Amino acid sequence: MTRTHHTLCRWPAMVIAAMLLAGCGTTVDRIESDEVRDLSGRWNDTDSRLVSEEMVQDMLSRAWLDNHRRNRGEDPTVIVGDVRNLSHEHINTGTFINDIERELINAGEISFVAGSDLRQAIREERRDQDVHAREDTRNPMGQEIGADYMLTGTINTIMDVEGRTQVAYYQVNLALTSIADNRRVWVGQKEIKKVIQRGLFRS
Repeated sequence: MTRTHHTLCRWPAMVIAAMLLAGCGTTVDRIESDEVRDLSGRWNDTDSRLVSEEMVQDMLSRAWLDNHRRNRGEDPTVIVGDVRNLSHEHINTGTFINDIERELINAGEISFVAGSDLRQAIREERRDQDVHAREDTRNPMGQEIGADYMLTGTINTIMDVEGRTQVAYYQVNLALTSIADNRRVWVGQKEIKKVIQRGLFRS
């Protein structure tokens, strides 16, 4: 067998190897942060953003807000409490809470105070200032603004599967409660339903 024939025989193997290497490579496409890419059908950043926007908009359009302003003569102060994930999948409720806080603050309709974890960190900073900061720059204790209402909620799911078709149903419930007397002044609910078609060879 000639050297030329050996070279020609190696070409198919080289082509196959190159194709395998190309198939194992990683590709990255940069997209806009608000572009929707629903790859798995699970709860994602788009769901979190849209649900928080719609629910905060609904909350601020209800009668409780005008009632508070009329009775107190000022905008209400709200704190976001616990939002529990009761679904079948892992959901980063911290991201969802951050989306809600952003919508509340940017709406400009209410005053907003930090949650318990951040408040503790700030109190530690004030205690440190009492010892180490110059007197004219210290921020004293006892000057915090108390919240009038606490926003809490849950995220639930119901899954329905038939063959390779799966329906994912998400239900987000939020409630605004008066801290003074435990009255519920607003209850909101948002539902998301996704139909997911699984591939033939995908579990």
